[in-house]
Amino acid sequence: MERADEQQVASLVDAVLASAKYRDISKELITRIAAQELRKRHNTKEALKATKNKLHQVGGAYLDTREHYTLWLNELKVVTLSGNRQRLLDLCATMMTYHASTRERIAILPQFYAQIFSELPPIRSVLDIACGLNPLALPWMQLAEEGAAYYAYDIYHSMVDFLQGWLALMHVQGSAQVCDVLQTSPPQQADVAFLLKAIPCLEQLDKTAGHRLLREIHAQNLVVSFPIHSLGGRSRGMLEHYEAHFRELIAGVQHWEMKRLIFDSELVFVVKK
Repeated sequence: MERADEQQVASLVDAVLASAKYRDISKELITRIAAQELRKRHNTKEALKATKNKLHQVGGAYLDTREHYTLWLNELKVVTLSGNRQRLLDLCATMMTYHASTRERIAILPQFYAQIFSELPPIRSVLDIACGLNPLALPWMQLAEEGAAYYAYDIYHSMVDFLQGWLALMHVQGSAQVCDVLQTSPPQQADVAFLLKAIPCLEQLDKTAGHRLLREIHAQNLVVSFPIHSLGGRSRGMLEHYEAHFRELIAGVQHWEMKRLIFDSELVFVVKK
């Protein structure tokens, strides 16, 4: 990229970050999308609009952008210290309603993780890719308590800071980090990696994302899921579409074992590499 192009990209990134809706997003991700859109359009105004549209599609459409994280962490501290498990479950479930992906899963949370973990060996470490608020489901997960590690990745700085505090409250090792996983694959080795409804979003930025991540992630087991309904509640053959798509993504990998699970709102594949 020539120097003038670099300056154009930097200017476009600054314009995106000046927006309250997008200023919390990974600058690395914004820069990559901005460069792609400038190459397509060669018009700064159109590229700015297209960049914001992409960021909305992969993040903003799912998240209530109001800032709650400081209050939430204080509430979680109080409830955690009380030792009242049911209050903790209720509070985590309420917080998960602020992200569309986890909101759709709340009604099935106990069944969801019980069934998934019954298909897995004992789990002591997790990678959660494009995690959203899913780490708040830790109380439902059947992790080995002593020394369990959880590595969560997303594109929002304030969300990641909140999740880092949450992991500390739960005495879970690991970290929450801002990361553009399409540029930098998580380096950790883990027992299982979650890609929960993440592939359709990531493939809007890079059509090869699903194929590559499934093979590059350092985990012996994968839990990959897809939505059965759109954000508007329509199904439109989504189950059949995503099942066929996932089978295409893993075509040619002979030694992987796969178990298909269907829940009310989600299609899940548990894969053993």
